[in-house]
Amino acid sequence: MPTPTADPRRPWLAAAALALLAVLAWTFAHTHDRLTWALETFPVWVALPLMAATQRRYPLTSLLYFFIFWHCVVLMVGGQYSYARVPAGFWVQDAFGLQRNPYDKLGHFMQGFVPALLAREILRRGGYVQGRRMLAFLVVCVVLAFSATYEMIEWAAAVMLGQGADEFLGTQGDPWDTQSDMAFALLGAVVALALLSRLHDRQIARLPAPDRRAGA
Repeated sequence: MPTPTADPRRPWLAAAALALLAVLAWTFAHTHDRLTWALETFPVWVALPLMAATQRRYPLTSLLYFFIFWHCVVLMVGGQYSYARVPAGFWVQDAFGLQRNPYDKLGHFMQGFVPALLAREILRRGGYVQGRRMLAFLVVCVVLAFSATYEMIEWAAAVMLGQGADEFLGTQGDPWDTQSDMAFALLGAVVALALLSRLHDRQIARLPAPDRRAGA
C-alpha cells in the first residue's frame, strides 16, 4: 500500500489541538465541581488521542474537524459550569422567557450534529451504503442509537452516584428531559444532513485516495 502523503493541514490541526488542551485546562481550573467536569469532558479525553492516533492513515475532512473542535468546546464549557449553570444559557433563557437554562439542549443538538457527520463520513468513504436516501436513513439511526446509549450512561451514573449525579444529569426538574435530549440530537442530525451533505461530499472527494482506502 502506498505511504500516505503528509497532510498540509497538520500545523492547523496541531494548533487546534493545543487550543483545546488550553480550554480543557482552563475549565478544569475554574470548575466548581470536578466530578461533573470529568464526566462531561470524558468524550474529549477519548476523541483527541483517537484523532491524533489516526490522523495520518485516516484523516477526516476539514468540515468534520471544524465541528468536532466546537463540539469539544461546548462539552468543556458545559463541564466547567454544569449545563444548568452556563451563563450564556441564562442569557438565552432571559431573552426568550424560557423556564430553564437551554444550554444542555445545545449540547444534545451537537451530539446529533457532529456524530451525523462522522457516521456519514465513515459510511460514505468505506462504500458501505449505496444510495443517498439509505445513507441519510442509516446516519439518523446511528445518531439515535448513540443518543440513547448516552442517556443510558446518564441513567447508570445516576444509579451509581445518587445525588452526586444531579449536576451531570442537568434535568432541571424536567420529567421529559431524556426524551427532549434525544429529540434535539435527532434535530441536529437532520440539520447537518440537510445543510452540509453536498459540501461534505466535495470534501470527501478531495481526500487522497490511499487514505480513503485505508478507511474502507
